[in-house]
Amino acid sequence: MTSREGFGQSKVFACMLGVVIALSVSLLASHGAVADDGFNGPTFRKGMWRFVRTMELVSPSNVRQKLLEREMTRCVDPTQAMKATFSSPSIGNCHSSRPEKISNKYVFSNRCDYMGPVSTVITVLSDEAYTEVNEVHGQAPRMDRVVARRISDCHEDKASLGQPAAAPSEVSRELEQETAEGDPL
Repeated sequence: MTSREGFGQSKVFACMLGVVIALSVSLLASHGAVADDGFNGPTFRKGMWRFVRTMELVSPSNVRQKLLEREMTRCVDPTQAMKATFSSPSIGNCHSSRPEKISNKYVFSNRCDYMGPVSTVITVLSDEAYTEVNEVHGQAPRMDRVVARRISDCHEDKASLGQPAAAPSEVSRELEQETAEGDPL
């Protein structure tokens, strides 16, 4: 084989590789679009939302001790946060269950979260209000409750709706970080 034949074969190989890569990228992009369209969770109106988060320790005798109550108002699209919650991946040995819809509630018997395995109930009151309750069972049982209510439209100078909303668990992390830093509410 001459060097010219080897060059021709490598060109064909490079073209085939390019086609395979283009098809792979196309399939991945279309799979993402299908996964996004397959969202079967609640939808909410974009706008200015008020989130009130309460975290409590729960004793074996079901006595609750409030650890934290924080409030946050943000211009968000909660539907984007719900998409993240509903696509909760398995983490290590924790395997998330699919949500079960019962009336106006979405129940996850086991959802993998930064807190570990949790049971989650999202109660949809309307397209402008919901509650999310996460119960962590184990050595330090606790309950994390987020009450969310849309309070108005957003104003251009306050925030951009182009960014996805913080998921309740992300709001929880932000609030925990602020608490650890000693920020007052």
